[in-house]
Formats: sequence, C-alpha cells, structure tokens
Amino acid sequence: MAKQTIYSRDLEKSQANYTPLSPLSFIDRAADVYPDHTAIIHGDLTQNWSETRLRCLKLASALSSVGVNTGDTVAVIAPNIPALFESHFGIPMCGAVLNAINTRLDAATIAFILEHGEAKVLLADTEYYQVVSAALASMDNPPIVIDIEDPRVADSQRLGTIEYDDFLQTGSDNYQWTLPTDEWDAITLNYTSGTTGNPKGVVYHHRGAYLNAMSNITGWQMSGHPRYLWTLPMFHCNGWCFPWSLAAVAGVSICTRAISGPIIHSAISEHQVSHMCGAPIVLGMIINTPQNQQSEFDHPINVMTAAAPPPASILQSMESMGFHMTHVYGLTETYGPAVMCAWKDAWDSESDEERARLKSRQGVRYQVLEGLEVMDPETMKPVNRDGTTVGEIMFRGNIVMRGYLKNPQETQKAFEGGWFHSGDLAVMDSDGYLRITDRSKDVIISGGENISSIEIEDVLYRHEAVLEAAVVAMGDEKWGETPCAFVTLRAGKQADEQTLIQWCRDNMAHFKCPSRVLFSDLPKTSTGKIQKFVLRDKANALAK
Repeated sequence: MAKQTIYSRDLEKSQANYTPLSPLSFIDRAADVYPDHTAIIHGDLTQNWSETRLRCLKLASALSSVGVNTGDTVAVIAPNIPALFESHFGIPMCGAVLNAINTRLDAATIAFILEHGEAKVLLADTEYYQVVSAALASMDNPPIVIDIEDPRVADSQRLGTIEYDDFLQTGSDNYQWTLPTDEWDAITLNYTSGTTGNPKGVVYHHRGAYLNAMSNITGWQMSGHPRYLWTLPMFHCNGWCFPWSLAAVAGVSICTRAISGPIIHSAISEHQVSHMCGAPIVLGMIINTPQNQQSEFDHPINVMTAAAPPPASILQSMESMGFHMTHVYGLTETYGPAVMCAWKDAWDSESDEERARLKSRQGVRYQVLEGLEVMDPETMKPVNRDGTTVGEIMFRGNIVMRGYLKNPQETQKAFEGGWFHSGDLAVMDSDGYLRITDRSKDVIISGGENISSIEIEDVLYRHEAVLEAAVVAMGDEKWGETPCAFVTLRAGKQADEQTLIQWCRDNMAHFKCPSRVLFSDLPKTSTGKIQKFVLRDKANALAK
C-alpha cells in the first residue's frame, strides 16, 4: 500500500480535476474552436472541422444502433480517404476498437484478421471487392458489411446492404458520446506479421495514442493548421497516430487514393503541403519524378521518413530539393515512430555529406517514451556507447502496446525483463544516438511493410518441386528491401525462377512475393540450421 502523506489525504480524483487521456478529445476542441477551418480535402470534396465532427458522431451513433458496444471490434479496409480518417474518431466514440486493415493483404490473411479480432462490422471500400469477397466467403460468421463507395473508382462492386454515407444518415446528430472511463482501454487493433507467418494483433490504448499524437506535434514542431499530405497509409500504425495529431492542431488532411511522384508534386503545388510522412520508397518517388512533372515551391515542406533505414544519399537528395527531412524509427508495437533523429544546431555547419550521415541515424527517444536502450538481450545490460558494440533495441513506457491480442505467451516474451524487445539490432553512438545495423533476421521491410520470410518459405515449400527454401532481404533501390528466395529442387523435379515467383503470386499477397529466386544448395551449420547470413551476403551482392 502506498504511503499516506499530507498530499494523499483529502485530495482525491474527481470529475473536476481528472479526465482519462484520449485523443478523441482533440476533435471536440478542433470543431469548437475552428469549426469553419478545413479539415479534409479529397479531390473536389472539402470538409471543415464542424462537418467532420458531425460525421464522426453519426458514425458512432449508427454503429451503436446495429449493436456495436464497448469493446467490440470494427474493421476498416480502405485507402487514405475521409471515411478512414473519420473512423479513427467515430469508431472509438461508441466505445469500439478500430481495426484498420492493410489493403495489400491477401484474402486468407484478411479472413484471419477479421476472425481473430472478432470484427462485428466491416467498413470496406468497394475497390477491394474481390479480395474482401473471397475473405468473407471463407468465414463461418462474417461481419456486417458497410460499403464505402468512391466515385473516383471505376471497377468496384457492393458487398453489403448499405453504403457508408447512407449508413451515417441512420445515426443521430445529437449522439452523446463519452470518453473512456479508463485511459488503458483499447482504442485500436493493428496486425503485424512480426517474425512469423501468423499475424499478431497489437493493441493500443487511449493513453498511448494521446501521448504519441502529442509527441508527433512537439517533436516535429508542427505549427497550427499544418497542411498534411497522406502519403503514409492510415492503416499502418494508425497513420503513426497523425489522424489524432492533426485534430489536435486543427490541421488539413489532404487525402489521396494512391500516391506517385507526380501526384505528390501536384499536391504540393495545388494545396501548399507543409508536412508528409513515408517510407524511403516515397522519397524515391519524389526524387525520380520527371523534371517536367516536378513542382516548384518556396515554402518549407517537412518530411518524416522511417521503415528500412534510408541511405544517406537519399536524404541528401531530398534536402537538396528543398525538403526538410526528419528520420524516425519505431514498430507497430510502439504506436509507430518512437525514436527521432533530433537535430542539433551545431550540425548545421557540417558538410552536406556529414549532415546526411548524421540524419540517417535513428536517434533518440520521443519525449513521451520513458526508456530507450541498446542492450545485450542475454544480460539485459546496456551496450557500450562506442558506435561498434551491437545489441538489441529495447523500449519502455506509455507508448508501448498493451500486448498481443489473445497471445499471452508472445506478450510475455516481448516484455521479458521489463522491456519491450524489438528484435532489431543497433549500436549506440557516444552522443546517445542509436544507429540500426540490421533488422531482425527474419523480417523484410519492403516499402515500409513488414514481410515474414517464414510465410514466403511456407508457400514455396508447398510447391511439389521445392525441397528446401530460405528467404532473406535483398537491397532494392525502389523498395528499400525485397524478398530474395534461395531454393533447392527435389531430385527429378523441374521449376524455373518465373514458375516459382508466379506460384507465390497465386498463393499470397503480391507485395510479399520474392523478386528473385536463386537455385543452389543451402549453406548449413553442423546442426543443420540454414546460415541465412551467408544468403543475405549473396543476395546483397546481386543487388549491387
């Protein structure tokens, strides 16, 4: 029992002095203070904060009317469009948990996520009707389907009984929503493949979402009313918590169904974009846009990048074009970025090459992250800050997930020793900035998405000609990394590279498929374990 002091007697929590932290409170302030300020732009649609709050309220009300209660899961499959932004508020406003699903997944994985998360309702963009239809057909108890129709999509098909905007009209304008009674309550559910082929459900709480949303603002020094271009998928770690950050500063969300270099440059010119996020592949799109499709701008554009560590040369190219780069690092389990390469004025005088090198480091902890260390996972002691001693990156604090849904064993393993084990290897420089030396050996980071090598290997092993298979990351100029498969064929069986690549494309999401398949005996240790570090060296030699 806590010791009683003069400050603990007669000074209790009450409605007057305590409110559970939740990012839902941000939208009320934005709508109250800046009701007429633009909140969302999508093509020819412009929507202010008053209208956006009303739509979120009606979504919460409509969901309640079809039986969605506190703690129920509502899934969404959609690109970066207003409906997905509104879902970040409307779904938890009725006490439910938002599960934003990666639109690039295959039907079997989507079905697994819907069943494992026990989704009661699915909001599905009609562009994805084929994969969603296949997923629903394989389920014993599929969720209620609400169709999101976008006139910008030519090939689409309805699967549900009502369209999203019509569904909103069934909700009440006067719906009385409340903040969670406990800020530890779940707000979202995000699935990550991690180091195995089975998706793991990462649970976020209101407190963590609130704090990370605020830390995005302070760490990135976002001023009032930023104009944010959605180049980062909102389904990825809830858009790194930026839907909530933008509500806190009454910013503008510029939505796009898809992104490309020309689209980004056009948006910068048309909408005076001030901020955007994305993996190194997005940076490549910007840099490699043909000169006649690039935009000229004289205002500051802030770009936050993460995923596979970006080469210093890419950061230098972006800076030379006028973009101000901020390098961050994190995982799904840490609400997205939780580490930032915080810039120091003393570095301004360095050469372009040295500034790019410094900026390519992952950096230091977010303001709201309590602990960040590179540690020896055996001794749980921090490694020497010498820039050469390798250890595992570990996190501790309020922006670490609650845990993995329905998976106490993996949760306990992840939190062993009182720290979250990232599985990523790094060194700590003498100034306290960490620098990743390698991703965990089984995970491939391609275009900002985690791909499990084991999942690909499982598919390859199902081909009748494959005796052994091992998949590693291969460097790629566009995607950062792509899967490279090494295969040993069965005696008397034949299969060429294109045959096995097509086999993978027929049996899993296309973005997970290997870009190369090489045939050889697999190097092994004396105990029969495949030496993947040898294969990684071979793959990267091919990529050069």
